[in-house]
Amino acid sequence: MFYIYAISSIHRNYIYVGMTENLEARVERHNSGREKTTKPYRPFELIFTESLDVERMEARKREKYWKSGIGKEKLRQIRDCK
Repeated sequence: MFYIYAISSIHRNYIYVGMTENLEARVERHNSGREKTTKPYRPFELIFTESLDVERMEARKREKYWKSGIGKEKLRQIRDCK
């Protein structure tokens, strides 16, 4: 099973979308600074998850949707409603 997730920086206007098989460990890696891409934007809160029981290529297509302009706009709306 794959998880598509979005995390939002608590202090800056930054949303990161990723894909993983172990959601808890992956979010912890982001918050502990072990991911180069997201390290400057710590700390994060998890704002969105989607679980998919599909092949990796199908999960990757869904991840790309959430990284697109339309997907990111929906994630901003989710973040701003919290």
